[in-house]
Amino acid sequence: MSETTAHAQTQTVDAQAHAGQQHPIRLYLLVWGLLFVLSALSYMVDYLGIQGYPRWTLILVFMMLKAGLIVAVFMHMAWERLALVYAILLPPLLVLVFVALMVSEADYTIFTRLAFFGATP
Repeated sequence: MSETTAHAQTQTVDAQAHAGQQHPIRLYLLVWGLLFVLSALSYMVDYLGIQGYPRWTLILVFMMLKAGLIVAVFMHMAWERLALVYAILLPPLLVLVFVALMVSEADYTIFTRLAFFGATP
């Protein structure tokens, strides 16, 4: 292999790496379709009149699925290094865990206050 051929191949590889990764339009159209279906299902929860915990559970599940699709495909997190994914997704997950711990602690605190001080101020 001559030096000129090796140099041309190196430039081609560098140009491809610099141009970025191309994804098929079919992927984006599929994700748009899924987002449309998830949004329609979210509106159906209100249309059908589902109330209480099932309503909020369904709305939150649809919301998290839509957010996950947007982050994974449109923000290209599905193709990033695992360390970057952990750096971006792990802190909000930990915040949710800490909020759940605070909610359980708040219930314990209010029940303790009611037990020792009674229901009236």
